[in-house]
Amino acid sequence: MTGTTTDTTTAHVATTSTPDGPFTVVVAPDGAVLASGWTAQADELVTLVHPGLRPASLHPCDPAAPEVAAATRAVDAYYGGDVRAIDAVTVRQTSGPFRRHAWDVLRTVAPGDPVTYTEYAARSGRPAAVRAAAGACAMNAAALFVPCHRVLRTDGTLGGFRYGLAIKRSLLDREAPRVTA
Repeated sequence: MTGTTTDTTTAHVATTSTPDGPFTVVVAPDGAVLASGWTAQADELVTLVHPGLRPASLHPCDPAAPEVAAATRAVDAYYGGDVRAIDAVTVRQTSGPFRRHAWDVLRTVAPGDPVTYTEYAARSGRPAAVRAAAGACAMNAAALFVPCHRVLRTDGTLGGFRYGLAIKRSLLDREAPRVTA
């Protein structure tokens, strides 16, 4: 997820339907997700992209178009029950060293096994940096693919989520281990 030099002139955009509402991906020419979230407004997502990676223009695509297919197929598979489908999608975000590392750590939080902000800070190598860990969640442009929804308050409550607590709850419920009789 570290920032690398890439063509940032144009990004491909597609919106797919999910049970939680429209989900849009902004994808770099090489297929890396730059931003994503539960909105049909790609411009809202582009503002979340670091200025050094922000595309100058957007090219709308059908969700099945080759430029965005890896990301949209993963979203469809996730909502179809394969909650690990998002793991293989390449994401590109950049920031300072701690935040970049913290985003990589978020991708290791297993579905169905959420962590607290305190645990997330410790996993990120800075146990006392709980606010910095929360900031990494807040500044995450690639929702779902970098699963900040898997981080909870110390008391187990949901905390915040850019796309609303109802979606965060839905995602956590979808990922919860199923008990079989």
